Amino acid sequence: MTKDFTVAIVGGGMCGLACAVGLSRSGIRVDVFEAGVRRCNTKILTARLMLIYPQSKFEEVGAGVALGPNALRALKGLGLYEVVLSRSDTPSPTFRSFLFLSGLDENKVVYDYPPSSADDLGLGIYRPVFLDAMVGLLDPGTVHFNKRCVSVTSTENTTVINFTDGTKHEADVVIGADGIRSVTRDYVVGESVQKHMAFTNTIAYRGLIPLEDLKAAGLQTQLSTRPVMLVGLDKHFVIYPIHGDNRINVVVFVTKSDVPPQPPLPSPWVAATSDRELQDHFQEWSRDARIIVDHMEASVKWFIHMLDPPLGSYSRGRVVLVGDAAHAMPPHLGAGVGQGFEDVFLLCELLKNDKVTKSNIEDALRAYTEVRLPRANWVLERSIQAGQIYQSYQPGMETQEATKLTDQWDPIWHHDLDADINRAIEMVSNHVQVS
Repeated sequence: MTKDFTVAIVGGGMCGLACAVGLSRSGIRVDVFEAGVRRCNTKILTARLMLIYPQSKFEEVGAGVALGPNALRALKGLGLYEVVLSRSDTPSPTFRSFLFLSGLDENKVVYDYPPSSADDLGLGIYRPVFLDAMVGLLDPGTVHFNKRCVSVTSTENTTVINFTDGTKHEADVVIGADGIRSVTRDYVVGESVQKHMAFTNTIAYRGLIPLEDLKAAGLQTQLSTRPVMLVGLDKHFVIYPIHGDNRINVVVFVTKSDVPPQPPLPSPWVAATSDRELQDHFQEWSRDARIIVDHMEASVKWFIHMLDPPLGSYSRGRVVLVGDAAHAMPPHLGAGVGQGFEDVFLLCELLKNDKVTKSNIEDALRAYTEVRLPRANWVLERSIQAGQIYQSYQPGMETQEATKLTDQWDPIWHHDLDADINRAIEMVSNHVQVS
């Protein structure tokens, strides 16, 4: 079935491309506008990463994404699960639950997060690999590179995207998938994007380390079989194996917890760092923690930002936001990409539904906001709280920490996506006025 409306997606990241594939398979004309310069034939992977991280080998560092059970269900609904699985870091989904260890007392277990069902399976994948897979599913003529959006305007009959090169593009629906520094968000909220961004006072140091190097240095902690988190006051490590367990991805978070969220920092939000800068933070931590830090050569640091305050709407007229443009959150639950895929799944199901036409698109987008906003904003808040839990641990607080950590992922992983879709479609069918 061919739809009587067209869609333009601003942003060629994970959510933007997944949305483009989902909609194009439903007979909807979709164009994607990506600010990055096209490189490597049809591949975005180098274009996006090297645009943001031009330093040597930054295309590898920090590019890993964890996909939880809810994210995989959304990908299945979009018909993208098999292609993602074929590109993931394991041949099949695995349990991704964390083992929490003290960062100060060697290998002292703080909490062993148990799987609550046999469905608590997830995958890891590199962002550039995912992007490459999605581009291969799209008509090359519908993906437009070097198109940086500067504003969105609207008339009674259409919505217009304006680009830095002076060109414009008209579409019936504009989907903003342009990340935390979204320009499309300016249109939706009616004010400067700066107003809803904040620096969390957390810096994340990222690096990849060969496991053999750590073992040779005397590391005792088992890191090759499951994700591990080392927790302590104002700091924590997130560690998980990749590349067939030959290397581990390490993210070390350091926070100034006595300072409230600040206005967004000037760009860039990613920078090179010295080995000494990171090592100085962990002089009092366990031997294994120091071994890991000592081997994070050529690591980079990311200044973690989020949306604060959260948005009160994800849509305005015929413009709608998905992913970080709508609800950028700290990475402490590994839930940001999953929430973006939930957005995309619901939006695709709405727009391809027989009941949605050009005449009632705005009703469909309001229904999307009504269903998605409470859920995604709640996950944003829980992500903030998770970081506070990890970084409030001190020796002797194992019982309190375990109580706080119990079931923290369950409502994220086990959410009923089909019920959300049915509810949104019912709103459109019944012409329900939603706020």
